[in-house]
Formats: sequence, structure tokens, C-alpha cells
Amino acid sequence: MGIVRRSFSFLTGTACGIYIAQNYKVPNINKLAHCAVSIAKELEKRYRKPESSDDV
Repeated sequence: MGIVRRSFSFLTGTACGIYIAQNYKVPNINKLAHCAVSIAKELEKRYRKPESSDDV
């Protein structure tokens, strides 16, 4: 009975997630994460301090 009690919230969350994914327009998280990483890389390139030759 302990394993059912411990996994109840996990199973409920999984069932709700499946229902929401099937019945509502949920954004593609993988595509969204890729877009965020590319934006972060562009910002890093734009605002990075120039490398000085003194560091060598």
C-alpha cells in the first residue's frame, strides 16, 4: 500500500499532463528551449568583452 500512496501524485500528474497535451495546444518545449539557447548565445556574442592579448 505504501508504493501506491507514494506514487499517487506522480501518476495523477502524468495523467493530467497526458490529458492536457491531447486536448489543448501546448507549445513544443524542445523547440522553445532551442530558441532560448540560440538567443542567449547571440546576446553573449554581442556583449562579451573583447579578448585582450595581455591574458596570454
